[in-house]
Amino acid sequence: MEIDADRTDDADSADQSDRRDPQDPRNPRPRFEDRDDYGNYEANLRFLREAGLRAGNGAVLEIGSGKGRMLQLLLREGHDAQGVEINDAMIQESRRLHGDLPIRKVDGPALPFGDRAFSTVISLDVFEHIPDTDAHLREVTRVLKPGGAYLLQTPNKWTNVVFETIRWRSFTAFRADHCSLHSFREIKQRFAKHGFDVEFFDIPVVTDFFKWKVRRYLGTPGLALLRVLNPDTFPLALRTNFYVKARLR
Repeated sequence: MEIDADRTDDADSADQSDRRDPQDPRNPRPRFEDRDDYGNYEANLRFLREAGLRAGNGAVLEIGSGKGRMLQLLLREGHDAQGVEINDAMIQESRRLHGDLPIRKVDGPALPFGDRAFSTVISLDVFEHIPDTDAHLREVTRVLKPGGAYLLQTPNKWTNVVFETIRWRSFTAFRADHCSLHSFREIKQRFAKHGFDVEFFDIPVVTDFFKWKVRRYLGTPGLALLRVLNPDTFPLALRTNFYVKARLR
C-alpha cells in the first residue's frame, strides 16, 4: 500500500485544523503551535509517496520519530516500520498520543540494529541537527541493504541561515540547534563520499504552516515578499528545503 498524502480521515485534530479557511469567521485560525508534529508534515508525506515508499517493500527505519505521527501513519498503512528518538520526552508523548509505538531510545549516531536490517531509512527535519553527519551516514549505510534508500528532508543551508538569523536575532545562536546545515552541492558531495547516488525531488513547501511561520517571524512584509518570491518556483539548488532520495550503491 502506498502512503497517501491526501488522506482526510486522520484522527489528529491538528491535521484537520490546518485545512480550515482562516478567512472563514466560523472557523478559528489554525493553531500550528499546538500541532503534534513538525510543520513540514504534509510536504513530507508527499515526498515519501513520490519517492516510491510502499508497504511490502522491506523494513523501514525512521530516525528522529519525535512525537510519532509519521511512524504511526507508516504502521497504519501496513509498513514494517520502527523508529529511534533521542528525546525521552518525545517518546513519552508519542505513547500518549499514539500508544505503544516501536520507538527505541538512542543517545548518539549508533543505531541499535544489525547490519543490512532495513530497505529504507527515513529522516525528516533531522539531518541538520546531527553534529557528526559522517558518523550518522556510516551507521545508515551499515543498517541499509545494498540498493536501499535513505529518504530525507533537510533545510537548505543558505536560505535557512538567513531565516534563523532573523528568527533568533543572532548570527550564531541558531547553530546550537541547526549545527549541520548543507548546501545542494555539499549534500551531493557528502552522500557520494558514503557510497550514495542522490536524487532531489521537487516538493512544494509553501503550505499554510509555511505562511504562518513567515508571518510570525517576518510579519506582513514577509508575506508580501513571499507573493513575489515564492521559493517553490526556485531551482532545486535554491529551494528552502531539500527532499533527497539517496540510493546506496
